[in-house]
Amino acid sequence: MVQERTLPAFEPKSGEITKAEGLMLYRDTILGRFFEDKCAEMYYRGKMFGFVHLYNGQEAVSSGVIKAMRPGQDYVSSTYRDHVHALSAGVPPREVMAELFGKETGCSKGRGGSMHMFSKEHRLLGGYAFVAEGIPVATGAAFASKYRREALGEASSDLVSACFFGDGAANNGQFFECLNMAALWKLPMIYVVENNKWAIGMSHERATSVPEIYTKGAAFGMHGVQVDGMDVLAVYSVAKEAVARARAGEGPTLIEALTYRFRGHSLADPDELRPKEEKEFWFARDPIKKLATYLLAEGLVTGDELAALDREIQDLIDDSVEFAENSPEPDPSELRRYIFAED
Repeated sequence: MVQERTLPAFEPKSGEITKAEGLMLYRDTILGRFFEDKCAEMYYRGKMFGFVHLYNGQEAVSSGVIKAMRPGQDYVSSTYRDHVHALSAGVPPREVMAELFGKETGCSKGRGGSMHMFSKEHRLLGGYAFVAEGIPVATGAAFASKYRREALGEASSDLVSACFFGDGAANNGQFFECLNMAALWKLPMIYVVENNKWAIGMSHERATSVPEIYTKGAAFGMHGVQVDGMDVLAVYSVAKEAVARARAGEGPTLIEALTYRFRGHSLADPDELRPKEEKEFWFARDPIKKLATYLLAEGLVTGDELAALDREIQDLIDDSVEFAENSPEPDPSELRRYIFAED
């Protein structure tokens, strides 16, 4: 097994996280976990088709970054592993599940499916099947925000754009081109590398000459930081700083979140390439258990409160499945709708 990188230490100060923040983050992380577990069940029951890439294990990254932003105002760009990013951005579970079922009531009207979630209302710029495809889109959104403020005189235009992508995408040309543009023009941009060690079946250490991705921003004068992506409080802290820098006009930040997916690349992947010892190392660092332990130890919540929230979220997930199953299929006569902006 490749030697694991030393994870950045983070010790939140007492009182740094309020009860409201703690419950918000816990709710969002279990929403992602429970939703993905249900997706696996529905996929194996033949309710979903095509490729479905689950986010189990990486919830701290999505929740920590997006909840540090202004949901529904700031922009979020995702990957083909986009269900949980959509949920964190505020897309209702009903709409996400219906999209996975290919129904008209889905957030993309059943036309996006698992890998192409989109919601104009929630500023979700899309999931993208091609690696690194969302990076220039998110960078463009950040440019638009800056242009409105500086060229059009819209003083209130201070929106931030966050782009999620994996370690494999950090080897693509679009990554470096966009980092250069964002740094040159000081765009309000946050690049979030979800380094889960594996680009499908390729180990990160075998694919790059410099494994420390956060250091690659230095070539462009960009601030880079690595964070324990299995600790939602650590991610939340780093993200709040990055958002503040972006909104203040101080430019972009490159965040490398060291994380791990608890399932195979997709539900069609038997997950035979990753060493058992590696999996056990990361499984023991479950971000949801870590957060629950902290909240209980700090006296911010009780076990009964967390259990009640678990039940609430499970009911929400069950409701989303019922909604999706009972929703109508897209009308074949409207096949060409939503191609142009006027639709």
